[in-house]
Amino acid sequence: MAEPPILSWEGLGLQQGGGWLFGDPAKGDGLDIHIGPRDRLALIGRNGAGKTTLLKLITGQIEADRGLRKIKPGTNIVWLEQDPDFASFDTLMDFALSGADAPAEHEIESIAGQLGIDMSREAATASGGEKRRAAIARALAMDPDLLLLDEPTNHLDLAAIDWLEAWLARFRGAFVVISHDRTFLKRLTNATLWLDRGNMRRKDVGFGGYEAWEEQVYAEEARNAHRLDAKLKIEAHWLERGVTARRKRNMGRLEKLWEMRAARAAMIQPAGTAKLKLGSDSDFKSKSVIVAEDISKTYGDRTVIKPFSLRIQRGDRIGVVGANGAGKTTLLRMLTGELEPDTGSVTHARTLSGVMIDQQRKLLDPQKSVRDVLAEGGDWIDVRGVRKHVQGYLKEFLFDPSVVDAKIGTFSGGERSRILLAREFSRTSNLLVLDEPTNDLDLETLDLLQEVIADYDGTVLIVSHDRDFLDRTVTVTLGLDGSGTVDIVAGGYEDWQAQRKERAKAPAKKTTDTAAPPPPPPPLAPPSGKLSYKDQRDYELLPKRIEELERLIANGEAALGDPELYSRDPEKFERISKSLALARDEMDEAEMRWLELAEQVEQ
Repeated sequence: MAEPPILSWEGLGLQQGGGWLFGDPAKGDGLDIHIGPRDRLALIGRNGAGKTTLLKLITGQIEADRGLRKIKPGTNIVWLEQDPDFASFDTLMDFALSGADAPAEHEIESIAGQLGIDMSREAATASGGEKRRAAIARALAMDPDLLLLDEPTNHLDLAAIDWLEAWLARFRGAFVVISHDRTFLKRLTNATLWLDRGNMRRKDVGFGGYEAWEEQVYAEEARNAHRLDAKLKIEAHWLERGVTARRKRNMGRLEKLWEMRAARAAMIQPAGTAKLKLGSDSDFKSKSVIVAEDISKTYGDRTVIKPFSLRIQRGDRIGVVGANGAGKTTLLRMLTGELEPDTGSVTHARTLSGVMIDQQRKLLDPQKSVRDVLAEGGDWIDVRGVRKHVQGYLKEFLFDPSVVDAKIGTFSGGERSRILLAREFSRTSNLLVLDEPTNDLDLETLDLLQEVIADYDGTVLIVSHDRDFLDRTVTVTLGLDGSGTVDIVAGGYEDWQAQRKERAKAPAKKTTDTAAPPPPPPPLAPPSGKLSYKDQRDYELLPKRIEELERLIANGEAALGDPELYSRDPEKFERISKSLALARDEMDEAEMRWLELAEQVEQ
């Protein structure tokens, strides 16, 4: 017999912006939600459907316009929000100890130690990843009966995600999770709440069965609409049917991806050599776009990238994966020519023309319209040589064409990401560099991004912690374990993990424990006597300043990620934007200055 729920909403309805976000009385009863004491629920819905709002209603933070909320006495509900506010706290521990029901400090320290986060860190200078770990430590230490998780893996590296998955697998209470991380959802959930067009559906299958269920629902709706000859209803569902068709097309693309991986596997030398076979000069001219030969990078006494060679061919999709601090950005910058390697060389095809899509997507001018951003105020956009009407192009990126004249500042973070993807993918290029492209995107947009990457004619470099996205997208994975070694594997994240497990079975070889964060970099070597006094001071002090700038940049990006910031305080938005630009400029100058001094020391 099923256990009684610990929390339920019956007939839930909420008005927003003059209309009903969900539970419209004109369309029937409100939402009915029942959460059992051992439920592991995936909360699914498109950006803007009201998922986060629904979590706030469950916690009681906001009041509904209709419906009855029931909660079992003594139930402890804890909410891990997506972007908690650290502004009024001096340290991460101050944040964790705030509130009337704060957990005990020793409980927080215990979990923080497992997550590898120093809770004495100043909140104002902490990175997004540090803040996320601190928020997780606080939430888990509160001993919840019901845990509400809003995008818990954002800003976490793979080691932290693995740790959180293991903790939740042992958790004896209930949780509801919003996440775009398919692997995370598949591994942990046993039921699905689907918030769709103002209605709530529940099915007692984990996220692994969600997509088949979704397609079944849409197919039945299409049949009913056809029987009723309701053309308008069919038109209202074009987006949903488009998503279903997109997934079916992507299954065909996945088959092509397996073929591409098999071809690349044939070019990779036996495991342990970490090298792709290099071809002749004539072969380079015809096929290769980037060739790296015996490149490496060392900072002080720490070897970030050990010597390795790589040949990237036209059409390759290269995934770069590893824990924070493992050297992903350093490797990417060397491959794209932004950073000179200490040894070896990187050669680019003369016709290489790249587009970089990074985490600055939130910096789109909020005062501009979608038409301004995509078509410079006109009606037509040139999409890689093909002229398209801007409203038709918006449909391809899951937008209603009527938003063409809406201001960027009115869109959510995920919607802004989609607009930026639409703009960047329209540009003519043969190299696409994506830095954490899945942040803020819902599952439908991830399907779209997978499709667009598959159809892209050029070469793609992707840095991501999203394991499922990498498995669906890349042909070759560059795996960094924090020791300086770069594993080169034909396939995605799971293929890299399988190779590491095989190596671990060999008694003569050891691998780094993936469940632990990489060790901190060792102290820098003392400066050489060749430097002047000023140079020696710069050599000693610049690394600390670079770390401070990294934290400032992360904080600025996090602040601008608030979709309401511009409308609430446009002056603050502009002030943060300008400060962020200055910090990035100073960061570039500081890094170049330190590298120049390091070269002098090593001579």
